[in-house]
Amino acid sequence: MRHVSVSRRAFVAAIALLATCPVAVAADTRLLPHDFDPARDAARDLDTALRIARASNRNVIVDVGGEWCSWCHIMDRFFAADPELDRLRDRNFVWLKVNFSKQNPNEAFLRRWPKIEGYPHLFVLDATGRLLHSQDTSGLESGRSYDPAAVYAFLAKWAPRR
Repeated sequence: MRHVSVSRRAFVAAIALLATCPVAVAADTRLLPHDFDPARDAARDLDTALRIARASNRNVIVDVGGEWCSWCHIMDRFFAADPELDRLRDRNFVWLKVNFSKQNPNEAFLRRWPKIEGYPHLFVLDATGRLLHSQDTSGLESGRSYDPAAVYAFLAKWAPRR
């Protein structure tokens, strides 16, 4: 076995680069919308989400809805109230909100996937952008919220295989 000599400077630089990778990926997720903004460019946002997914070995969930959508807000509160499911989601998926509203129905963008019957609607993509699953969220509901077991099963089923 050969011994390879690495300078201290090169070693420190390599460690610094590796240490910044998760930070860079986390910083990139701040580039994605946190609400359903009709002014956003959905195609550009998807490109960003896919880049983040490839860099972090995650899939993408495209969450289609609008600020007008009560169930969209219920979903946000559901994840905020359940840290375990929130961590499971964020560990395995890049979450991308795409607006559907009178101001911007994103018709050309959404035409690439199956027709949506209700909102919110979730499209699961792999890190290359290939559609894995189209999810009507009514199947995840329970009463006036979402069913933790159903959401867990959905997230676990569509998480990337590592």
